[in-house]
Amino acid sequence: MTFDWIQILNEYKKKYKPVALVTVTKVLGSAPCIVGSRMVVAEQNKIHGTIGGGKMEFEVIDKALKALKKNRITETTFTLGPKFEQCCGGKVEILIEPMNGLPELFLFGAGHIGVEICKILSDTPFKIKLIDSRKDWFKAIELDSEIQTCAVNVEDFKTFRDAVQWGENCYVLILTHDHTIDFEITAMAIGEKTKYVGLIGSKTKCIRFHNMLIKEMSIPEGMKNVVCPIGLKTGGDTPKEIAVGVAAQLLQVHYDIEF
Repeated sequence: MTFDWIQILNEYKKKYKPVALVTVTKVLGSAPCIVGSRMVVAEQNKIHGTIGGGKMEFEVIDKALKALKKNRITETTFTLGPKFEQCCGGKVEILIEPMNGLPELFLFGAGHIGVEICKILSDTPFKIKLIDSRKDWFKAIELDSEIQTCAVNVEDFKTFRDAVQWGENCYVLILTHDHTIDFEITAMAIGEKTKYVGLIGSKTKCIRFHNMLIKEMSIPEGMKNVVCPIGLKTGGDTPKEIAVGVAAQLLQVHYDIEF
């Protein structure tokens, strides 16, 4: 049974929803599918199309969900026999391609460290939007053309919320020039769907914000889901050295490596 997999991929792309495209790339011998059979796997086991059904397809769906989580292309081979409850005896090679899973970094604060983070993450998977509330601030900053900038209005906090595309691929870094703004953005981000929320500052700042979130904002988890201080320890304290540690931490999260 054929299906319009291109249209389905486009629909997920418009919604910023990650999916995995499963393609049969090679068939040797007898198998319940043909080369070019495709299936689209989305989160929560939502499936479009088929590559033949049975236990093999069930295992491919599981592998596709794992590839989706790690955002890594995966190749796998199945030899059809008793293990897969299919006596075809053929061999099937499959390619699993995660799509729409590129991480999007929304970086609040176009100061020295914020700008350095943008430079370091250039040519990595991260799509970056640099956000600042200071008037005409971006006029004096030179950035690579792929870095998107966004000026927000501190008098209208809705502009801060609207600057972010919330979801599974959303990374939020908070490095503004004002602790009050830092707190407001942190409280906002906690209530949204994100992959990572990081706040620059000391352990003392983290404890202070934690208590304020619980007592003043009635957010029971406080800073539990916020990384603060941010970045891996490099031993350096210049903007570039701090940015190296932060960029490394973001890449670790993206590639699903514990830190």
